[in-house]
Amino acid sequence: MADDAGTGEELTIDELAARAQMTVRNVRAYAARGLIDAPRLAGRTGYYNREHLQRLQLVRQLLERGFTLAAIEKAIQNTPHHAAGHTLDLMTILDLPDEGDAEIMSREDLAALAGVERDDALIESMVGLGLVEKLDGDRVRLMEPAVVRAGAAAVTLGLPPESVISLFPVLQSHLRTIADTFVREVVTELIQPFIDAGLPEHDWRRIIDLVDGLLPIASQVTLGIFRSEIRKSIDIEVGEQITGIAAKLD
Repeated sequence: MADDAGTGEELTIDELAARAQMTVRNVRAYAARGLIDAPRLAGRTGYYNREHLQRLQLVRQLLERGFTLAAIEKAIQNTPHHAAGHTLDLMTILDLPDEGDAEIMSREDLAALAGVERDDALIESMVGLGLVEKLDGDRVRLMEPAVVRAGAAAVTLGLPPESVISLFPVLQSHLRTIADTFVREVVTELIQPFIDAGLPEHDWRRIIDLVDGLLPIASQVTLGIFRSEIRKSIDIEVGEQITGIAAKLD
């Protein structure tokens, strides 16, 4: 869940900026653009509440995701105030690390996973694909540990490392198409009606649960289909090899 001021807790602008991980100058600038409402005034001091904090947290997270401030301004000003907290909950779900989060190891240990000698050129190829990140000294961070370890296992079976690495962009491209298609269907059938209804407060829990369950369901379906199709491909290949051998013997 997003960092939150307690129910009824009020914050000065300095406290608000600290909680939102922003400067006071940024808070004032966003307030001037209408991204947060005016504070409650007590004398010359303004006091901010949980809603102000959630709005600023949402702005910061959207900026970190590469959205422009102009786009964020339009989006926030055209959605109900209660949407900020719920949107942060959705982002928290999306930001949860996958099982087997990034690992750090030496280049030699990375090569040892596949039972091969260290090859910095191969590591550079993996860096270019976003599978590995170079760190100081001789260490690397596995950005996709499950993928790297599966690839290493394929190399131990006898496949050349270059061939295994070359498969990644092919798989990534096709799986991205599947993911985009799946998400578009979910948005069209389930999310868009919620948006068209004005993001009603009572329906947010259903949407959050939907997004939370989307990843495991989609992963299971994709894996199940892939297993079925790869069995068929193996059967076809075995049949062709047997036919080829028989033809040579005739």
